Parts: sequence; structure tokens; C-alpha cells
Amino acid sequence: MTEHTVEFVGTGETIEVPETRPILQVCMEEGIAQEYSCRVGMCLACSAEIVEGEVEQTVVEQRALTEEEAENYALTCMARPKSDLKLDRGSYPPSIEDAEADAAGAAADDD
Repeated sequence: MTEHTVEFVGTGETIEVPETRPILQVCMEEGIAQEYSCRVGMCLACSAEIVEGEVEQTVVEQRALTEEEAENYALTCMARPKSDLKLDRGSYPPSIEDAEADAAGAAADDD
């Protein structure tokens, strides 16, 4: 079974993840504080920007990320490493940033 090193940029945290397992699952086992909620690729809470490397996340096309976002962001609950990776957990895809801005704007309009 092939394993790849997954490094979280800016935290110094590194784990070894088999190609057959989701990154989030190994994070939880290793005590890495990766955010998550639904664990089925819908909520985007577990997303991380792919700084370097490749993942396989075949369910993404049917879920929350656009095709373009899926090239640059990993949903760690679904993503399996295809190479060594560097991930930035502090970066979210534009679709979640846009949704948060829309919600903030709607809340301000209600005041």
C-alpha cells in the first residue's frame, strides 16, 4: 500500500496517509485538529487549499466544489492523496467565501 506525506502549511503538522484512505480520517486518528462537519463532501468545512501535490476526490463533482475549485482545493473528508501533499487549512474555496459574504450582507440588510 502506497503512503504519501501530507504536510499542513504553517502548522508543522505532517502525517502519512495511504492512497486508499481519506485525509480527514487519518487526521482524526493522529490527533490533527482538522475542521469537519458532514464528512460526506457537502459542507466544505474540511476544505483545504492544495499548495502542492495531487488528490483523488471523485465524489466532489456531485457535491459542493465546482470543477475548477476541485483542482485547487481538497475536501479532506473525501480526498485521498495521489502524491505527497502540502495543504493550507486556512484557505477556503471561493464558493464558501462568497456564501459567507452573501450571508453577512443579508444580515446587515435586516438591521
